[in-house]
Amino acid sequence: SRPRGAGGGTALLPSMLMFGVILASSGLLLMIEKGILAEVKPPPLQPAGGERSRRGGGGGQEAPGELEAEVLRDIRNRTIRAVCGQPAMPRSVWELPAGQRRTVLRHLLVSDKYRFLYCYVPKVACSNWKRILKVLDGALESVDVKLKMDHKSDLVFLGDMRPDEISYRLKNYYKFIFVRNPMERLLSAYRNKFGEIKEYQQKYGVEIVRRYRKNGGNSAGDDVTFSEFLRYLLDEEAERMNEHWMPIYNLCQPCAVRYDFIGSYERLNADANHVLERVRSPSFVRFPERQPWYKPVTAETLHYYLCNTQRRLIKELLPKYILDFSLFAYPLPNITSEFCRQ
Repeated sequence: SRPRGAGGGTALLPSMLMFGVILASSGLLLMIEKGILAEVKPPPLQPAGGERSRRGGGGGQEAPGELEAEVLRDIRNRTIRAVCGQPAMPRSVWELPAGQRRTVLRHLLVSDKYRFLYCYVPKVACSNWKRILKVLDGALESVDVKLKMDHKSDLVFLGDMRPDEISYRLKNYYKFIFVRNPMERLLSAYRNKFGEIKEYQQKYGVEIVRRYRKNGGNSAGDDVTFSEFLRYLLDEEAERMNEHWMPIYNLCQPCAVRYDFIGSYERLNADANHVLERVRSPSFVRFPERQPWYKPVTAETLHYYLCNTQRRLIKELLPKYILDFSLFAYPLPNITSEFCRQ
């Protein structure tokens, strides 16, 4: 990792440009400086075209109406067009620096049978989508098969193909991603990786505690605080982060890859079913039910963590994830004193 403010060279220029464009166009800089965070939350997303899915499956709640969904889709589409239309922005994956291109290509999963590309984002139901891809490819019998997810085998990654094969699929296949509120995604990654996964505790937790806690050298990495985690993120370059907390923009490059559909974690069931119908998957393939052991991040949980974290830390971190907030129309977290007293 590099300390804050370390040089990133010309590879970081597009990100800085977009950051400036968004701040100038939406007033986010003023909101960050004053701690005034979005009062009006955007409506939940409904599948394009207002289609009512005939599939079952678990996930998000049903959308309250098509009008609200259209508004949110329009906000996202307009913002992405405005930002990605800037002269310095990449128009294809071949215009990206090599490291950024490798990242997005290794996160694009391929289904040649159903002609689609899915950019997986960790902590946005990607394990269930990988399960679906394995079912569609015949490697799994059913989405309900009880087994530990292997995130590598029986999956086809766009980055493993030749340049001409990559270009053909990017041009001709249906492309989609699923997004999530950035702070909720970070909290989900923190609780999962440092609360449950020994590998992450040893690989990242020990170093985080050693770096940010006085006399923290004896920690086993299983007691990382949320504030320590945020301080670690502040000191990390976005493009070098672990994929579980790397910004969605850096993972999936929505300017270089023109996605046909952006689904949301908040509308998981309806949006997933829309995609499955759009790619004409078999009717027996449905999005998996949420596992009973899964502990979702609730609004109350997020409120607790954010309001018990130094406001300065959150405000300093927002610029690093500002493209995820802005491009995908998520409100900035409300950490005002008034809200936190509630």
